[in-house]
Amino acid sequence: MELKRYNFDEKIDRHGTNSVKWEGMTKMFGREGLFPMWVADMDFKVPQEVINAIKARADHGIFGYTFRSENFYNSIIGWMKRRHNLDIKREWIVDGAGVVSAITIAVLAYTNPGDEIIVQPPVYYPFFRVVKNNGRIIVNNPLRFENGRYLMDFEDLKRKISRRTKMMILCNPHNPVGRVWTHDELETLLKICNDNDLILASDEIHSDFIYAPNIHTSILSLDSNRNTLTFLAPNKTFNLAGIPSSVVVIPEKRLRDEFQTMVENLDIETSNIFSMVATQAAYTYGDKWFDALLEYLTENLNFLESFIEEHIPKVNLIKPEGTYLAWLDFRKIGLSDEDISRLIIDKANLALDDGNLFGIGGSGFQRMNIAMPRELLLAGLKKLNDIFGDEKNA
Repeated sequence: MELKRYNFDEKIDRHGTNSVKWEGMTKMFGREGLFPMWVADMDFKVPQEVINAIKARADHGIFGYTFRSENFYNSIIGWMKRRHNLDIKREWIVDGAGVVSAITIAVLAYTNPGDEIIVQPPVYYPFFRVVKNNGRIIVNNPLRFENGRYLMDFEDLKRKISRRTKMMILCNPHNPVGRVWTHDELETLLKICNDNDLILASDEIHSDFIYAPNIHTSILSLDSNRNTLTFLAPNKTFNLAGIPSSVVVIPEKRLRDEFQTMVENLDIETSNIFSMVATQAAYTYGDKWFDALLEYLTENLNFLESFIEEHIPKVNLIKPEGTYLAWLDFRKIGLSDEDISRLIIDKANLALDDGNLFGIGGSGFQRMNIAMPRELLLAGLKKLNDIFGDEKNA
């Protein structure tokens, strides 16, 4: 069992490292010192091969202008082939610094101020900022929550599209609700986009975190992907958010050229040397580490599910099919969103992401990051249990 080779139970003190997760909570929660189960980075060391590669590059001592080698691109192509059975052509790949900044570039490249961009709330909240801050108009196509599962509302989507609608931003897998969209769902979505000449921008940063028996379907795997952009990054998979790296895979040459032109106009072609080194090492040598990580996260998820069912039955877990983020339904508690948040922050001394951040459909929910040693996960759950637990089991 690969899990035995890696110690994901190791607790590593992140204080004193300028960690947003552990030391940057004042802006979001009003104070520091909360137990952090919010922002999506993991409390695990990266693969040793990545650490070794960064150290070796640092030992060279000269950090001048650096280009991405063919080995860099081949590492990404190889990972996507091994992990997702995707054949990505080298010429399809355009560089990015991070997924959110790359989506911003796409918004600037393909739309104009006043154009409409569709999102599917409750959804990763930077999407809203990217659209609004660049003078574009958000069109909400809310997910439907039926029988404990989220579904796309295709009829609502078709009604919302107007002559001003130019783009749709997809979260695949979906953050925060954890859906892994099926091949049929994505085929239907892409047909609607193609019929209306919409560019579909697919954020697939969580695509490696898929729990059996679910299977990730990339937009790139669909035959009619001509008007698509697929955003990929090692930042979540290997916990590299502090040295961000990303690529955008754009099969259509016209769209690729327009994206590259915007990158050049913004003069952001140069990337961090260590992000290049880390990306290549992670995608080249990280398979066994990630297999063990996914096994550990699966156990964390099952532990979370059992704990909530036994101790906090008034909170309902919307069990994720993908990502390492749990979407928790607090509506049975019978309190307002503000009261729930105040209890979590002030009484439980816990930092979760309030569901309202994710837009329509987020009211009554909280997002929890479970990518941490199990002892820490238990500590956080005990804090939640102290406030919301069933008295018979507390």
